[in-house]
Amino acid sequence: MDKTDKITATGITQQGREKISCDIVKELPLTIFLNGRELVTTLCSPAALDCLAVGILAAEGIIDSYDEIKKLAVDSAGGSVQVTVAEDKVTGSGCSFKPLVASGGGKGASHGAPDVVEGIDSPATLKAGEVPALVRDFLKRSDVYQQTSGVHSAALCDNKKIIVFHDDIGRHNAIDKVFGECMLKGIDITDRFIITSGRISSEILLKVARRGVPILISKSAPTNLGVALAEKLGVTIVRFMRGGGINVYSHDWRVTADDGR
Repeated sequence: MDKTDKITATGITQQGREKISCDIVKELPLTIFLNGRELVTTLCSPAALDCLAVGILAAEGIIDSYDEIKKLAVDSAGGSVQVTVAEDKVTGSGCSFKPLVASGGGKGASHGAPDVVEGIDSPATLKAGEVPALVRDFLKRSDVYQQTSGVHSAALCDNKKIIVFHDDIGRHNAIDKVFGECMLKGIDITDRFIITSGRISSEILLKVARRGVPILISKSAPTNLGVALAEKLGVTIVRFMRGGGINVYSHDWRVTADDGR
């Protein structure tokens, strides 16, 4: 399914008014059914719906691996995903059914509480000079963003390259799609990093920490609670600044100078 649509808008400048053709992003209400019950409806981009569903189940603590899914069926036209897991995974997770999650991804989703997310003890490091190249590659990846400026993006990477990339109208959804694809394809996330285009709030930090990711990079600033939780949970927050510099807000020992210091 295409992720963009065309509409006619009115362009107004000092020279006058004219009808113009615009590319805009598509928005899909996606309902995830868990063991035949309506778990959640999320507003998302109409792509990689299997990855999104798996990523949301992982974010909510319902599954820890793709092997725990007995059945996964996507109905793109109907805007639904049917997932079947062992019933004890549902009751054990304490998940609630039928909240509405906005495209931002925060409302109604728990993403794990700070007191139940284990601290991250990862030896992973990166050099300061590696960040600009990764972020510049990241910023060029989304054709939909280039067309519309209407989506967020997220990626899994190592020190040298981007490994998994997704975009979505919601910054939470984009990250869920990345983790979902990693589960679906058995991609190892150990000691790897996440790049996001959105601000690093406490919810985003908890989502990433729950999957054991030690470094979170963004071109946007973090919130104060996001930084406080990063300090508590062992996550390094890095912001790529205009001009090529970086700010490191937590656990700065993971980011070394290019000469290794």
